[in-house]
Amino acid sequence: MRALAQRVFQASVIVDGTLVSHIGVGLLVFLGIKFDDTSDDTNYIIRKLLNLRVFPDNNCNMNKSVVDVGGEILLVSQFTLYGDCRKGNRPSFAKAMPPEKAKEFYANFLDRLKSEYKYVKDGIFGADMKVSLVNDGPVTIFIDSVR
Repeated sequence: MRALAQRVFQASVIVDGTLVSHIGVGLLVFLGIKFDDTSDDTNYIIRKLLNLRVFPDNNCNMNKSVVDVGGEILLVSQFTLYGDCRKGNRPSFAKAMPPEKAKEFYANFLDRLKSEYKYVKDGIFGADMKVSLVNDGPVTIFIDSVR
């Protein structure tokens, strides 16, 4: 499983011209699910996201987590995080979990994240989403649960 977390002042998701989700200060998280991911990967990524110290303390050092600052999380599914373009110019998505299975896996991940932290919103799995953000920093962190 892969997560790309961006510290944001705000972020939003629009689908078919309709605002689906919007957050203020927090993390915009793009989540890619690999074909063989398990609940262990879910546990690892959620633990990292909730404890990732990327928010400034009073001395402007990155010492606070999204939980510490009471920030929000906007979770967006993104299978393209498993795009492999080492061979040729067209990415292969062979390592991404098939959509039918990934939809259920994503829903379980989202439920679990929401059970551990109350300020979580999401996009629409499989939709053509327009994601907007105001990146803070910029701070962008890549998390991989490779076992």
